[in-house]
Amino acid sequence: MLLSFDVALDAIREHDEWHTREHLPERLSIPGFVRGTRWVALRGRPRYFVMYEVEQLATLTSQPYLDRLNNPSPWTSKMMPHYSGMTRGFCGITGSAGSGIGYVGLLIRFKPAPAKEAALRQWLLQDRLPKLPRLSGIGSAHLFEAAVTAKMTTEQRIRGADAAFDWALLFTGYSEDAVASLVRSDFGRARLQRHGALEPVDAVYRLQYSLTNRELDGEPARTDMARDRERSARWPAGREDM
Repeated sequence: MLLSFDVALDAIREHDEWHTREHLPERLSIPGFVRGTRWVALRGRPRYFVMYEVEQLATLTSQPYLDRLNNPSPWTSKMMPHYSGMTRGFCGITGSAGSGIGYVGLLIRFKPAPAKEAALRQWLLQDRLPKLPRLSGIGSAHLFEAAVTAKMTTEQRIRGADAAFDWALLFTGYSEDAVASLVRSDFGRARLQRHGALEPVDAVYRLQYSLTNRELDGEPARTDMARDRERSARWPAGREDM
């Protein structure tokens, strides 16, 4: 699930506290939710980008999730009116390249031109995305396509109707300059439009907060760094892991 939105300036501080202390833990407690990440804009708008990773798309139409949306907490009901410009989509991952999540991300939202979806998808997945992880500063790249229509819920009625995601590209990495430069080259608006992307909108974000479902129970998520430490402990210095 991808969300991008603004929050009233005088509510930002409370929003970030609520989103960290209550909202993300609440969402990650729903069966099937795996990880939630909140990003804040470095360049472009809207201010926030939030991504929830789920075990399967059916999680986003499940009764436990709908029950939560239709019974917001008092703090959630207080915060919802401060939202504006909400775009929200239940998406499938059409293709990915690279791995991991860098601290900086580039999100590009757009619509595929009628009758050009297949050609645009092929250009992105076969020509452009596979080359990105070899670039310095870039870690991962993903193409999302809207797959399920979100239902109207009590939370949405409080904040106002949401706009829908169509397609989106997300690039993450460890260099802000490298990630941001993608919109000046392969993924600039003019080039995307030539290949069949309509109304592309881009913004550069930094990762602000991340939470996994395993952390709710006090069990830290295993990371590549943790696995590396374990591997180092098993193998003496200077010996290659054959």
